Amino acid sequence: MPDPSQLSPTASERRRVAAASFIGTTIEWYDYFIYGSAAALVFAPQFFPTADPLTGTLAAFATFAVGFIARPIGGVVMGHFGDRVGRKSMLVWSMMLMGAATVAIGVLPNYATIGIAAPILLVVLRFIQGLGVGGEWGGAVLMAVEFAPRNRRALYGAFPQMGLPAGIIAANLVFLFVSATVAPEAFASWGWRVPFLLSAVLIFAGLVLRLKIGESPAFVSAKAERNLSRSPIVEVISRHRKALVLACAASIAAPALGYLVLVYMLSYGVQVLKLPRETMLWLIVLGSAVWLIMIAVAAVAADRIGRKPVFLAGALLVTAWAFPFFLLVDTASPALILLAFAVGTAGIAGMAGPQATLVAALFPAEVRYSGASLAYQVGSILGGALAPIIATALYAATGTSTLIAAYMAVLGAVSFLALLFLRESATDGLDAPSRPRTRPVTEGPRPAIDVSETR
Repeated sequence: MPDPSQLSPTASERRRVAAASFIGTTIEWYDYFIYGSAAALVFAPQFFPTADPLTGTLAAFATFAVGFIARPIGGVVMGHFGDRVGRKSMLVWSMMLMGAATVAIGVLPNYATIGIAAPILLVVLRFIQGLGVGGEWGGAVLMAVEFAPRNRRALYGAFPQMGLPAGIIAANLVFLFVSATVAPEAFASWGWRVPFLLSAVLIFAGLVLRLKIGESPAFVSAKAERNLSRSPIVEVISRHRKALVLACAASIAAPALGYLVLVYMLSYGVQVLKLPRETMLWLIVLGSAVWLIMIAVAAVAADRIGRKPVFLAGALLVTAWAFPFFLLVDTASPALILLAFAVGTAGIAGMAGPQATLVAALFPAEVRYSGASLAYQVGSILGGALAPIIATALYAATGTSTLIAAYMAVLGAVSFLALLFLRESATDGLDAPSRPRTRPVTEGPRPAIDVSETR
């Protein structure tokens, strides 16, 4: 039997896990998003030299998307071992993969130095980054949610979610500092490498934090009862298919709008609106600050009134705001662009606040890492990976932002409708007792779907 002390964490242990989830996830997303900023600003001439700037930008954004392709692979692999070996060890591995790849990008020679090998190596390193972040989200979310008290699960699950805008803020502030302290020519030549090399210090700090926390109580219990799945991902697909599909669809809109605002808008503002790079970076920082605060607000609301209504409100706001968003952005007025970003990121936060607990509650403990990781990462590919590329291509084809706004609205509607089909049950899947792996094969999948908090 498991040690009761491991199944009843103290308040200080819960705070330590929440802090480690937030700080660790912030560092991982910092690494991930400095790539996005560099792809929008310097990667085209550094690694994809071409006479056509549009072609170079599309190629740079394509390498950004490679990270998304790797994310579900990382989610499946680390989800498997996270359900078999433990959550904590996979969080350590995810951070090590991300840190090694990020620092390597910082020292990677460009096309002018080593030719075609430069973009090939860049793609490989971006793929490794994707593997790392693919395993990160599920592990960080589950550690926070499985340590949380029942009536504050959405808030605890929001800590790793808040790491995403915090990482974006950190990445852009570092880019702003470097671009302000070196000449434009120096920034294009070597200055852009500084944020990548800084990751070495941040990763070390993050690893120290993660090594100090204990294993998840839910995993300790499942292991003690010998209730670990031999093939978690197979069980997720065969026994929890409906929950997986709907969770994937529900996870589309938030990353789509997020990456349009935080990656594509940097390129759009500089190249199309002709705004200074520093202006766009500051607008993204301020929009991300609103996002971070509103995630916490949405999580508190989800713990009080339920996860589903809060998530639906966020998806509806994203859908309704798509056209006003671009109408304001296209004025090229920094104040109106900030308003567009603030409302848009508030909509994302409405979904992100309850999302972690909502997705985790869909799967039983023995397959939860695999199920939650796969659902989130597939949704991110369908939404976030292609968003900058599609937006760039749509603008190039039409010369207007109308179709980009329509694209955003459709994705928001998809997430809204997907969540409507997720049923609310009378029990919380996070509290469902483990069943022995010897249950009859004729038994249906045990109920684990719950998108509301019942007390």
